[in-house]
Amino acid sequence: MSESSEDLLIDFRGVTFARGGRTLVGPVDWQVELDERWVIIGPNGAGKTTLVRMAAAEEFPSSGEAWVLGEKIGRTDMRDLRAGIGISSSAVAHRIPDREKVGDLVVSAGYAILGRWREEYDEQDFDRANDILEELGALHLRDRSWGTLSEGERKRVMVARALMIDPELLILDEPTAGMDLGGREDLVAYLAQLAMDPDAPATVMITHHVEEIPQGFTHALLLDEGEVVAQGLFDDVMTSENLSKAFHQPIQLDRVGERYFARRVRTGGAHRSRADR
Repeated sequence: MSESSEDLLIDFRGVTFARGGRTLVGPVDWQVELDERWVIIGPNGAGKTTLVRMAAAEEFPSSGEAWVLGEKIGRTDMRDLRAGIGISSSAVAHRIPDREKVGDLVVSAGYAILGRWREEYDEQDFDRANDILEELGALHLRDRSWGTLSEGERKRVMVARALMIDPELLILDEPTAGMDLGGREDLVAYLAQLAMDPDAPATVMITHHVEEIPQGFTHALLLDEGEVVAQGLFDDVMTSENLSKAFHQPIQLDRVGERYFARRVRTGGAHRSRADR
């Protein structure tokens, strides 16, 4: 019987996901270690969310072996496995009732439920929830109801909820989507601090835009039509050539400080940018 290394939080071996007779992802070989921060990028329909849903123990692979937190998907209780995974995604957000209070939504993450019911919490739980909300600039939202929040405010609250359980693995599915420029930059700055914290959980983040990638991310995976275009160390993967291949148009990638910016170029091929040198 094969096993996964204790250092690997995600270990996918020949993993595919199919639905309706069509393969949406794979085959993919992908490993995430304890101290790594991964960004997954690619066009719409590339299979990014499907891939991380398997990593979040929310979907079973159609074939191959998928190990998460040292357990093999399909041979372990998925509910127990999810207890060690913090996830911020639109799929979770859409299930939250409008009347749910932000403070209750965050503190209840420890029970893997949406909002409080009859569970009991101690002062330490509330203090932790408040601390995380404060770090994200969202403490003032604590007594607000979910239905009154803007899209940007909801994104902050979802990240706070994902961190509440002190996860081994943090999964962020487009955490800055729908935010205005100021809100996006505030959240990117926070995620950069988190990425550079050696005690922070291993992180996997999906984005469509290289401008939204925080400083401190160590690895990247480019997907297109369910297949891996490139994966590995961030600087090796994030190049004009690879982005052009993934997005099927000539893309120029530039680096300004520790941030990246991409744009389409008018020539027949991608320019060689400073990021490639």
